[in-house]
Amino acid sequence: DQYIPRAVPDWKVKQARRLYHENKETLDRIGKEYGVQPRFIVALWGVESNFGKLQGNYHVVEALTTLAYEGRREELFRKQVMAALQILQEGHITIDEMRGSWAGAMGQCQFMPTSYLTFAVDGNNDGKADIWNTKADVFASAANYLKKSGWNDKYTWGRQVQIPSSLSDSLKGTDAEKGKTLAQWQALGVRTLSGTNLPQEDIEAWLVQPDDNHGRAYLVYGNYQTLMKWNRSHYFALAVSHLADKIY
Repeated sequence: DQYIPRAVPDWKVKQARRLYHENKETLDRIGKEYGVQPRFIVALWGVESNFGKLQGNYHVVEALTTLAYEGRREELFRKQVMAALQILQEGHITIDEMRGSWAGAMGQCQFMPTSYLTFAVDGNNDGKADIWNTKADVFASAANYLKKSGWNDKYTWGRQVQIPSSLSDSLKGTDAEKGKTLAQWQALGVRTLSGTNLPQEDIEAWLVQPDDNHGRAYLVYGNYQTLMKWNRSHYFALAVSHLADKIY
């Protein structure tokens, strides 16, 4: 209740809608090519870097080299250093332009170097995958990440719901075995936020309550699970989801 209004304020919603319409032709093309609704691409863009304004100003190779030496997760960051050097060798960006967060997340979609090598694509056919400066590349790379991670554009992310106080906590969570059909959740007493029956749709869903029994409850679908692969945080996934719902 406190986080979502801060993460998705009215000014960010207005910007998201404006940028969605300003880039609609490119977003529609990329959304159709990769099978990802454009509103989710814009929402990720907004949550990750405030639409490209907050990419971080650390020299990525220097930051990663420091972390590889520093002593907590050396193996992970050594791998990231080598991936960053490969990106430079392939000519996608210059070393001075290769800037990002203190932990090496880069560009407008904040990819780690290994994620860049796996998912970044050339969205405007200029021979480079420039997630720092080229919006078409940012959009296509984000869409490619989602698609390769299991996104299905036939569905949305989920919905906020009401749950009975008697519902066991053991049913909550995103573990594979805790998934149930909407009909099964209906039988357990789960209802839409307005109190009506759940949709009669044959789709698997999971019940999450990020603030335990004191906060909002959500039934989430496979696309939400895909957002969690991007960032293993319910707050992140819900910020993206709520922002996407407000873009039209």
